[in-house]
Amino acid sequence: MKYHSQSFFYDDPWSIVSLAYFLRYPNPYASHIISCDVISRNVTPSGTLQTTRLILKRGSLPRWAPKGIISRAESWVLEESEVDPLGKTLRCTTKNLEYTKVMKMEESVFIRQTEDGQTAQTTEARVLSGFGWGLTKRIESHGLNKFKAHVQRSREGVSLILSLLRESRLQPMTLGGEPSQLNLDPNIQESKSVSKAQNSTWARLKGWVSTPKD
Repeated sequence: MKYHSQSFFYDDPWSIVSLAYFLRYPNPYASHIISCDVISRNVTPSGTLQTTRLILKRGSLPRWAPKGIISRAESWVLEESEVDPLGKTLRCTTKNLEYTKVMKMEESVFIRQTEDGQTAQTTEARVLSGFGWGLTKRIESHGLNKFKAHVQRSREGVSLILSLLRESRLQPMTLGGEPSQLNLDPNIQESKSVSKAQNSTWARLKGWVSTPKD
């Protein structure tokens, strides 16, 4: 088994970072994500919000991988999260549902507010392969390297959503709302200057969304 842990901080308050984390798809740093659907959501007696989402993503195999070990490029991932608004914490775990005999990937994210008002995020990953045939360590190393690259891009994606929230001057709301409820409309903040609007984060994201995907 391969293990990796990484921590970093956001200057934004926990409520905004947690909201951005839930709204991180779609973004140009996660073009491999095809769909993200809520399959259950409930509030516990203690007041925490539990959400389960099913994510479909596109993947790729290394050149050295034997042909036929995976039948298709898309795979399903299960995401389970719990938000504690009183304790100001967010815990999220994702794991692959397919090809687990080739490789099991489990990612844990813990987001909390610090005493100085910042938001800390700790991300951990565990990669386990039972494939055998002399490829176990190679598969685990490949999975871990993919995760390390994903962590940086994931942070950039969340940072982009944070920029959108700041730019639209949205206030913190109850976590778990669908993106349509947030009214993330690029026209909310119409710039008086056309050049400023073209250089805004909204314009860049709108351009990415409108670009045809392969």
